[in-house]
Amino acid sequence: MQAYLLDFANFMLRWLHVIAAIAWIGESIYFVMLDNSLRTPKADEDRQKGVFGELWAVHGGGFYHNQKYATAPAKLPEDLHWSFWKAYTTWLSGFVLFVMLYMTSPGFYLVNPDSSWAWAANLSGWQANVVALLFLLGGWVVYNELCKRISPNMERDGVLSLAVAVMMVVVAYLSTQIFAGRAAFLLTGAVMATAMSANVFFWIIPGQRRMVTAMKAGEAPNPLDGKRGKQRSVHNTYFTLPVVLLMISNHYSFAYSHEYAWVIMSLFIFAGALIRQFFVVMHAGKIQPAYPAAGTALIAVAFWVGMPGNGASRDVMANEEGTSLAEVETIIESRCVACHSASPTQGGFGSAPAGVSYDTTAQIEGHREKIQEVVASRYMPLGNMTGMTDEEREAIAAWSE
Repeated sequence: MQAYLLDFANFMLRWLHVIAAIAWIGESIYFVMLDNSLRTPKADEDRQKGVFGELWAVHGGGFYHNQKYATAPAKLPEDLHWSFWKAYTTWLSGFVLFVMLYMTSPGFYLVNPDSSWAWAANLSGWQANVVALLFLLGGWVVYNELCKRISPNMERDGVLSLAVAVMMVVVAYLSTQIFAGRAAFLLTGAVMATAMSANVFFWIIPGQRRMVTAMKAGEAPNPLDGKRGKQRSVHNTYFTLPVVLLMISNHYSFAYSHEYAWVIMSLFIFAGALIRQFFVVMHAGKIQPAYPAAGTALIAVAFWVGMPGNGASRDVMANEEGTSLAEVETIIESRCVACHSASPTQGGFGSAPAGVSYDTTAQIEGHREKIQEVVASRYMPLGNMTGMTDEEREAIAAWSE
């Protein structure tokens, strides 16, 4: 019953997390599109009122007229719309999911026993939890300091973008060295997601509140508040596609269990940013296919890097004799079925992970290639909690049809 309750809570939290993320990212993408699609107002009256740009649009059978003011309108309405709860709900629900799924069993999901760094390979469960939290906090602190020191007045945003790109490569490398593969991808995405939500909480919304307060007091708002908010919003929009990809990456072990997982991850991050850039400039009235072409090229490179045979130093070499199905079944029975069964005996599992069971010969044969992949990469068994030996891994690698 306890495992069932945890699974059900996980199910509902994932639903909330996905809904909030769709709402937040959708609204963010919409406002970036709106901002880049603005045209100079044609009416003299609008320009005299301080209207910077306008957009006419049709949707759902109706016509819409959006206007953006360069400074402050003559009067603000009482029912001014604010955008922040979607961001906070996305981050909070995601963090609770991380606690439930990873921090409750850090020895399985966080610790990287194959790390070349001895201190990381030998972390205890509570130490891994602390390191993961510090990793998230440190990512935000470094990113925020880069923004404040390199481009405090938004005069060097190009240099800042390069610095943030380098930072994300470093984050990807460190995460794969410190944490287990799946957690490494998730935590790298979480670093970006934390920066996105913190941008809203610490910079965008406070700056907007100061602007509204000044306008209601009849004072001119500080233009830096608007510029800083725009800077962080732009960063958020380039983070969106990479974050979404990293959050769904836990289903694809070929990426996170690879020797060069940090390279694959970095390529995906840059590919997502380049594809997003295409839509950003498209909304400004420019079609530049070089951006999605470059993004697609990076994805192709990631595909090549992740192909079986590349990065073979982490693969288990098959022996020449071959392994019979009966031998494989014996290994799987003792090392895998405790979790991968219709009725798991391993605590914390109410059902087979990902719905994959090895209770019958047909089920084992049907997952041959996947079993070999996750066993050779040492991703499974999780944390090697069942003590699979190198000889057993070699035997599974030598299993053929």
